[in-house]
Amino acid sequence: MSRSRRAYLALPPWLAHALRAQRGPVPWSAVTRGVLSAGPLLLVAVQVGRTSLGVVAAIAAMLAGINDRPGSRRASVKRIGVPALGGALGLMAGTYAGQQTGAVVLTVILTFVGLVAGSISAIGPVASAVGTQLLVASAIGAGMPLPEEGWERALAYVAGAGWLVVLRLVLPTPGSLAGDFRFDGERKAVAAVYDAVAELLDAVGGPEAMRRRAALTAALDHAQDALAGPRLRRYASSSAERRLHAQYAAALPLAEAATALAWAGEAVAERASEGPRRLATAVRGNNHTGPLPAPSRSAPALRALDDALLHAAEVFDQGRGGDLHTRPRTPRDRLRAAFGSAGREYGLRVALCFGASSAVAQALHQGQWYGQHEHWYWLPATAVFLVKPDLGPLASRVLNRAAGTVLGAVVFAGFAAVLPRPEGLIALVALSGALIPVATRHFAAQTAVVTVLVLALVMVGGEPQASMGRIGETLLACAIVLITGHLPMPGQRGGGVRARLAAASDAAYAYLTHVLDEADTPRIGPPATPSERPGTPSARSRTSTERSGTLSERSGTSSERPFTPSAPRATRWTLRREAYRTLAEARTAISLSAHELPALARHTEGADEVADLLERLVDTTTACAVHLDDTGRIGPEHTERLTTLLDELAGPGDRLGLRLPGTRHAG
Repeated sequence: MSRSRRAYLALPPWLAHALRAQRGPVPWSAVTRGVLSAGPLLLVAVQVGRTSLGVVAAIAAMLAGINDRPGSRRASVKRIGVPALGGALGLMAGTYAGQQTGAVVLTVILTFVGLVAGSISAIGPVASAVGTQLLVASAIGAGMPLPEEGWERALAYVAGAGWLVVLRLVLPTPGSLAGDFRFDGERKAVAAVYDAVAELLDAVGGPEAMRRRAALTAALDHAQDALAGPRLRRYASSSAERRLHAQYAAALPLAEAATALAWAGEAVAERASEGPRRLATAVRGNNHTGPLPAPSRSAPALRALDDALLHAAEVFDQGRGGDLHTRPRTPRDRLRAAFGSAGREYGLRVALCFGASSAVAQALHQGQWYGQHEHWYWLPATAVFLVKPDLGPLASRVLNRAAGTVLGAVVFAGFAAVLPRPEGLIALVALSGALIPVATRHFAAQTAVVTVLVLALVMVGGEPQASMGRIGETLLACAIVLITGHLPMPGQRGGGVRARLAAASDAAYAYLTHVLDEADTPRIGPPATPSERPGTPSARSRTSTERSGTLSERSGTSSERPFTPSAPRATRWTLRREAYRTLAEARTAISLSAHELPALARHTEGADEVADLLERLVDTTTACAVHLDDTGRIGPEHTERLTTLLDELAGPGDRLGLRLPGTRHAG
């Protein structure tokens, strides 16, 4: 290990997180959209004499650009458009509140908005983005004096974000140029699932197996989101889309079998991963699979893998749609998340930070601390980003926000001294929009780019250069959030982590209970003997040897009919997907909490132990399900492992204050 690597690992977790940055290729398609979003909108507005509305539209395009992440076109409509609607509502509410109320009443209103926005942020990632834009836009509406009415500003805001949505839907991406224009992100996401299955099979029996299993979960989550975006019709409306859905559904039994093999821990032959890789290539190219290698059938999980490959071979030739195996969240589920422990804690924290920063900003504004300009929104808007836990641990957010603001303000001051106005500033806005997709990999870099962009916008709108003032307000916001972030709150700290763990526990036990119920369900006819089980040599028309090393000489030509998912099996896959998804969300929350300052991190100590046990429980349940399909019963090794895990979960769950639901022991 290098000296720099050892030094990095020796840093405190909160500081190490602040220095960590994501890596990956440059998203050139998103960069292109960034160039064409805020800058051109501002240019058109200046040309037609509506500069103030152009500033509002450009701010909306900037915030939409932060949400313009890799994924499918359909998913991007929800990820970009829904938060923009929340921002338009906040802008209109903040405008009318700022125009018709005094400082005290306005502070109370903004504090209430913070309570609502913080609570809904606990529902999920899109709801969190809605809360962010609701807060930022309400601060801008109240603190940025513009000549237009609130409804005009809201329309300009929607138009700015809508322009980026149009660019996302219309402009081609590198993936779409090589295949079907409609399904660039979707096809790539489904192919990534098959690649992840192959990588897990390669890692079975080695130290990387569990990490590869987590990567498979992430790939399945991403593919589900890409395919389950908003649509005008309830079901897939084209044959190409139905085929893609079927290809995703065909990956689920492969993922189940690969997870069972990873649980067993016995390495498999290298050829086992060739089939999923060829399926991934077929998805990307939208063509037939060709011959697929037949794996060994010496164990239940290997037989399940073989059957799943046969099923996939048929689907790829004759795919006619497939269930995405998602269980939609009801309004009641969303309300429970918003008003649960996580929503209450987060809502109170956001309300306190947003309200306090708004009060301080108005006090400084009334005392003429701002000098000539009247824009006091920067302080509460900065507090919004600092109080968002999904942007990183508190200490990391504060350090990166301060450093990014200082860098961005200094850079802008240099540009402002030499650039012509307004042409040079508009070009700077376009350049900053192009940099946002790359800068989102690190919070400090994102802050620096956004600082340059916003300072250029407000200067185009008529405000004098105010880089030093922005630095001072940012540092003040950092101090406010650090103080309020450590204040005691009603209830138990770490509500977000506990809520995620409780959801993961509920999903894990629901999955386990379903599998145990399947084991107890009487089956028609006598139990199958090893020589009579589906998929064994005596029950199939051709064995692996007779197929000369392939499942078929050409996919879809086999006379064998692979299994068709029954209702219990389809329900099981839905429950398994939900169990692994909620576990991944809990893991993310636990990781962020572990990188907080010690005063905050101690409230969730032991959460990683519970997550480990739940993960092992779900893996064991998957292995049980595969063994149950093959033999008609749960094996003694599985029963013993399940019983042990259920007993082990009781202790750490009690220490965290979790009421883990009980279930009957397997056996």
